Amino acid sequence: MKQTAARPADPKITDAPRAQKRSRPVQVADQIKRWVVERDMQKGDKLPNEAAMIAEFGVSKGTVREAMRILEAQGLIVTKTGPGGGSAVGEVSKDRAMSLLGNYFYFKDLSLSDIYEMRKLVEPALAARLAGNLSDATLAELREMAHRYPEPAQTAEEEKQQHISSLAFHARLADAADNQLMGFLISFMARILSDLTVHRRLYATPNRELWERGRRHQIELVEALTRGDGPRAHAIMTSHMEGAERLMNAQEMRITREFMAE
Repeated sequence: MKQTAARPADPKITDAPRAQKRSRPVQVADQIKRWVVERDMQKGDKLPNEAAMIAEFGVSKGTVREAMRILEAQGLIVTKTGPGGGSAVGEVSKDRAMSLLGNYFYFKDLSLSDIYEMRKLVEPALAARLAGNLSDATLAELREMAHRYPEPAQTAEEEKQQHISSLAFHARLADAADNQLMGFLISFMARILSDLTVHRRLYATPNRELWERGRRHQIELVEALTRGDGPRAHAIMTSHMEGAERLMNAQEMRITREFMAE
């Protein structure tokens, strides 16, 4: 009788090629994270001591210590020494998360069009969701930001400050988002655009049209948000994104030509 070859057992997760290339402490750090999530532990909750960790994960003291150092560097645990010390669950701050993500994209050579492709999808949707759902205090803050620069920039430094202030307006809208992922993404894009503005000197030549369109759109948007007019808020933000992309790309090309001519 012809025998059928036994079917190999399904590989364990840790047998995957990606896992095999990762160091043992990194794998244990991931196991500790899963362990914390499975127990629904919250910020400030104490983790087991070192001896208990060694027994729980079946690894050496050195591996546990290195895994904990990895998690502490990521901001996921906090370790205190002395009486009452030990390790506890931490919480990665928004700023730290953005910094880590920014480090990833630092070597990706993002273009302005890459960023605006995402902004045109997400920010109009957020504007529509926020219409009629913002507090009077938030609306007053946005209105003040929209009216902050009544005159166009006269110097490169003033231009830089106006660019950064305009992006801060968008970041403030993102802070009001009820969808935390959407809000984080918009805040992150505002941050990397602000960094690009400084790094690529996109403020070097004052741009009256960019100031005029941006200020008008912000003022109109705040009024649409106040009235609770979602479709109008969506349309204003879409127009703003499209115009800003065109003008920022033109600004970058102009500055590049000026640099090459020097």
